[in-house]
Amino acid sequence: MPTKPLSELEGLVGESRVTVEDFRIERGKVAEFARAITDPNPIYSDPDAAREAGHDRIPAPLTYTRVSRFPRYSATEDDGYGFDLGFRQEYVLHGEQAYEYERPLYVGDVVTGETTLADVFQREGGRAGTMTFAVFETEYRDRDGDLVLTARATAIETEGAVDDEDSTDDVETDADDEEGSETAVADPDSVDPVRSLEDLAVGDSGPTVVVDDVERKHFVKYAGASGDFNPIHYDEPYAREAGNPSVFGQGMFTAGVTSRVVTDWFGIDAVDSFGVRFQSRVFPGDTVIATGEVVDVGDGTVEVELEARADRGETLLSGTASATLEE
Repeated sequence: MPTKPLSELEGLVGESRVTVEDFRIERGKVAEFARAITDPNPIYSDPDAAREAGHDRIPAPLTYTRVSRFPRYSATEDDGYGFDLGFRQEYVLHGEQAYEYERPLYVGDVVTGETTLADVFQREGGRAGTMTFAVFETEYRDRDGDLVLTARATAIETEGAVDDEDSTDDVETDADDEEGSETAVADPDSVDPVRSLEDLAVGDSGPTVVVDDVERKHFVKYAGASGDFNPIHYDEPYAREAGNPSVFGQGMFTAGVTSRVVTDWFGIDAVDSFGVRFQSRVFPGDTVIATGEVVDVGDGTVEVELEARADRGETLLSGTASATLEE
């Protein structure tokens, strides 16, 4: 349970605070972040490759705003969302993350973020105990005041450590949480970027992104790139003391890997939205397999469903994305 009563937290709903100031999109950091999510696309490091792909500057990956967690960009000393809710760090889960894009972020942009506490509520979570949910919505605007993107995050505090069966049942709201059997590791499969709806049909599959044999260093690299320094992801004694079998990957590491399916498929400039629900955790030794499938085509937009699974059979996250393409 949070150290503050629910009634006090509910009283904060609707309040907004500037949480990110002078967030400068830097070329070296963009390249570092792309490496941390295992994305080899040269558009994130090579200006010539970016221009060839139709960009006048190097773009940043879809989930890059996680970098705004670094203290030099933070306008608050709280947990990165601007609100001290009394959540205990070792028992906080990242339930959902979603983005709506007006345009990509580019190297040279300087943006400000304002966060609104959109909702707070509690649910009983079985062995996970009482779970407290907080929903944060952050708008990122450039120096002209124009909206670049909106990020929506759901943080969940549990009464103690939960296993993946608990977190799948309790964090998920409407996605299928059926456990799968061991998953055969597919070879990475690339496709040419699709620019026209005429080249798509419901049921089409996108690229398969595979990260073999995840190591602890993946979590450390992501922490250094993103600013997510929760020790539960890299400090083995800390993770075990909190009741976990081991350190485990940041949910946004897996989300970043999954975002590669969308950007490889349609190009980053076409993406309108990207969102995920976290269902279980990635541990050292796992192989991550991310895939996507077209579920709707029409009115200039393609809608896809996404999934990332571990080779041991568990769904790590499910998600959706949309992109605007030529008709």
